[in-house]
Amino acid sequence: MGLMYLALILVAVLQILPLIWLMLFSLKNNQEVLGAPPFSIPTNPHWENYVNVWESGNIGVYFLNSVWITAGAVILTVLLASFVTYAVTRMKWRARSFVLGLFMVGLMIPVHSTLIPLFSTFQKLHLIDNPSSLILSYTAFNLPTTIMILLGFYYALPREVEEAAIMDGCSVNRMFLRIILPMTSSVLATTGIINMIYNWNEFIFVNTFISSDVYKTLTVGVQNFIGQYTTDWGAIGATLMISILPILLAFLIMSERIVEGISAGSVKG
Repeated sequence: MGLMYLALILVAVLQILPLIWLMLFSLKNNQEVLGAPPFSIPTNPHWENYVNVWESGNIGVYFLNSVWITAGAVILTVLLASFVTYAVTRMKWRARSFVLGLFMVGLMIPVHSTLIPLFSTFQKLHLIDNPSSLILSYTAFNLPTTIMILLGFYYALPREVEEAAIMDGCSVNRMFLRIILPMTSSVLATTGIINMIYNWNEFIFVNTFISSDVYKTLTVGVQNFIGQYTTDWGAIGATLMISILPILLAFLIMSERIVEGISAGSVKG
């Protein structure tokens, strides 16, 4: 037992080391970043790196864009995935297995292979340099994974609850909104945080579809501190630290719900 705890402590330390390094990195200037050891403590911490990136680096705008684009895509993905999963697992209709198979095929489509077709489609729809292109892309690529996670949980839901609701005169729409969604809150939290991590850290779609600074997100905004002749490494570290904090906070707040959702969604029958 002692060896197991020791191993877990070592793994935890290894997981935290990159965060410690990034925190120290963000408080250094270029001379300290390039000349001092990676884990050296800065003699004079440059907290102004955070102030500079927020005020003069346009990071505030990028941060807000990341928040509302990520939130919009997560809400849309979770709702649509819930609709699809409920229809496939709780209703009897023709071709439901075929429809589910079409969604699962999406798991095998590489993101890079869709960039040119998506760019052409969004260009025809006048959605280039528009946040809607990001929300639609995130939703489409996250739907198969979200549906796959929800499937096991929906199969395990007791049908007696739905039968009792129907006996009381509850409609399908009301039953889904008032009964099914609250019952699946734990697995929805799991899918929500998984979608949030992907959307928040996504780079390829933002870099391809968005050109205006008004709509850029944090992942692309880091490039502003990379110049042709000079690079502000401290500002890059501060920006990366700011971008990581929301994910860490969300995971810490929802960690119990995530574990509960994963364990519940793995049971079928």
